[in-house]
Amino acid sequence: MIEALKDDKIIHELGGRFKFTALVQHRVRQLMDGDRPLVERNGRNDFEVAVQEVCERKITLQLPGDGEEKLA
Repeated sequence: MIEALKDDKIIHELGGRFKFTALVQHRVRQLMDGDRPLVERNGRNDFEVAVQEVCERKITLQLPGDGEEKLA
């Protein structure tokens, strides 16, 4: 999972490390509040699940210029 982050491709697609971090943080909070994971948990914690969801492009960040800010 962390190996996937060594390649900055996903970071650049999201617009930088800050946006990536904000997206993961928001998703971790959703998972902690009871949202279902979009990938198999396989013993992973909420952080690892959130990063995997981002790496698999299961969630994205839409900024206000794209309509409205939301987690899709």
